[in-house]
Amino acid sequence: MAGNRLILFVVFMISVGMSHAQINTDQVMLMGRNALYYEDYVLAIKRFNAVISAKPYLSEPYFYRGLAKFYLEDYNGAEYDTSIAIDKSPFNARYYNLRALCRINLGSYGKAEEDYAFSLKQNPMEKGSWHNMILCQMEQKKYDEADIALDSMMHLWPSEAGQYTMKAQVALERKDSITAESWLDRALELDQYDGNAWATKSMFFIQRQEYASADSALTKAISQKPRNAGLYINRAMARYQMDDYLGAMADYDHAIDIDPSSYVAHLNRGLLRSQVNDINHAIEDFNYVLKVDPENTLLIYNRALLLDKIGDYRGAIRDISNVIREYPQFWAGYMQRAAIRRKIGDIYGAERDEFAVLKAEMAVRTGTYRRTARKSVRKKSSVNIDEYDQLVEEDTKQEEHYLSEIRGKVQNRQAELKCMDDYRMGFYRHDGEAGQYVPYSLLLDRLNRKYRMEQPVIMYCIEQQVDTMLQKLHLERIPADLSQGNGIQAALDYYQVRDLHNSFLTVDSMIADGNASESNDALLYFLRAQVRVAQINVQQSTMDPREVRLGFINACHDLKTALRLSPDFAYSAYNLGNILVRMVEYHDAVDAYSEAIRHDPKMPEAYYNRGIAYILMNETDKGLADLSQAGELGLYQAYSLIKKYSKEKEKEKLQERQRTQKREALKKKSR
Repeated sequence: MAGNRLILFVVFMISVGMSHAQINTDQVMLMGRNALYYEDYVLAIKRFNAVISAKPYLSEPYFYRGLAKFYLEDYNGAEYDTSIAIDKSPFNARYYNLRALCRINLGSYGKAEEDYAFSLKQNPMEKGSWHNMILCQMEQKKYDEADIALDSMMHLWPSEAGQYTMKAQVALERKDSITAESWLDRALELDQYDGNAWATKSMFFIQRQEYASADSALTKAISQKPRNAGLYINRAMARYQMDDYLGAMADYDHAIDIDPSSYVAHLNRGLLRSQVNDINHAIEDFNYVLKVDPENTLLIYNRALLLDKIGDYRGAIRDISNVIREYPQFWAGYMQRAAIRRKIGDIYGAERDEFAVLKAEMAVRTGTYRRTARKSVRKKSSVNIDEYDQLVEEDTKQEEHYLSEIRGKVQNRQAELKCMDDYRMGFYRHDGEAGQYVPYSLLLDRLNRKYRMEQPVIMYCIEQQVDTMLQKLHLERIPADLSQGNGIQAALDYYQVRDLHNSFLTVDSMIADGNASESNDALLYFLRAQVRVAQINVQQSTMDPREVRLGFINACHDLKTALRLSPDFAYSAYNLGNILVRMVEYHDAVDAYSEAIRHDPKMPEAYYNRGIAYILMNETDKGLADLSQAGELGLYQAYSLIKKYSKEKEKEKLQERQRTQKREALKKKSR
């Protein structure tokens, strides 16, 4: 009954509204943070609005509402909210960091720099604030200040490569390439896996026409930043210069897979396709670019040449006529149009074009019109019609990346040594789930039949964001769930609307009532562990480390009970392994993942995470074998880690050989 009353209270509070005094602001605040963590930003803003209405003197709800607006890219609104939070609590560094990021997105680099400077007075060891402040200084061309700040960073963190790479970028802005390259070499001495350093280093190789070295440097950068389309585009250019057309084409394909709207990748792939006579596909690329940039006269002429080759003569004449209107002295265009007009029997039009050329005394056939060398490239902004068939490079410098440690759930696309998420019970599977593996459990089938669920309960690994209408649906059906004795669906509905407190109370009450006596009800313990971990994820930054560890221990007890009740439920063992990794108990984690694999040998995440656990135990060979299996089963991000740690293993073997040779040399010398 207590649970029913609480839910009716929440439903009534949200749908109708209550007096400020009646709102449990701590609980609503926590629900808002839960929604924020799970990227339900609109729902989060509603929660924080309720707290602000009840207690407008608090700073935190303004900060978190600003954070939700920031993720929705409402930077003006986010700056406004964080400014209010700062007025109410002027010594909280987090508030200044968020407002600075808002101001960066609004182009207010000077104000952002001021915010970071104040934040660093509160916390001088915050690397992200140093990094972003320096980028703001560079945007303002304050290179002396940036150099001084970088010197401070190198004093604080002398063995980290990032600041040396930034030193190189400052030197490049000053056109001092010699100093820049020396800083890059220093950065790579400290960290051979610094993707930014390798990307910048490749620019020097390209300038010196050392294309093989540029290819190698960009390959190393890509291994660390595999979702950066610009790196593939640059490597394609280097490969093109080495006549590796297949490699260049593959890189353009990769770039377009990552960024389907990439102007340069589509344009260059189209030009390359036209050079290898893949005409129809080249026209497709040109059509895409011309939708984005319909005034690109150089590309219109390229398309005209291809339309001529496939017999679309009227389309070719239309395109060349557009080019000639823009460049009335483009005599090669007149000659091309004359030739096409003869093909369709327009003799008068052809002779008129030929006469225009003769009248201007442009002897095209004798070499006055000179074609540009095949290997040249042009800037994206070039409008020289003689460069119509050259591949394109960007005009601008490499994009800078500002760092944010604020977000609760960071989406890091670079390869990193991080386990895949837990498996969870719920109703929605994310579209991005690994396609080769569909989670299945007989326990869930029995559960769905036993309780006649309105929606079938499924297992998933990637959280699916649910819109406001579905949130309302789950919230409204909770009272019916409870009145019908369907506690599991009620707990899952609570979980879906991010009310983790009531989700936990519901499943905990079912276990306390003895509803977990049958083996099928191992799911109750699994679900309680799921909610415990979700609560820790949201609140960990404000919890005492001992409380975090105790929470993990309780979750482990639940999962072990679930395994005792149903030993073949592989997801309990998998989640247990994830918790043990977070508790730095890697040997036990490996045992848990092995148990999951024994019961479900097709689960890619279990191999992936066990591979990470092995690497953390310095058993790299076993880890690489598991990562390879995970990649084979569909988790393709495993291959980035395989490349990275294979090179680490080779380096270790080389160092061991060198140590052995040194020991043998010392033995011979002692004799």
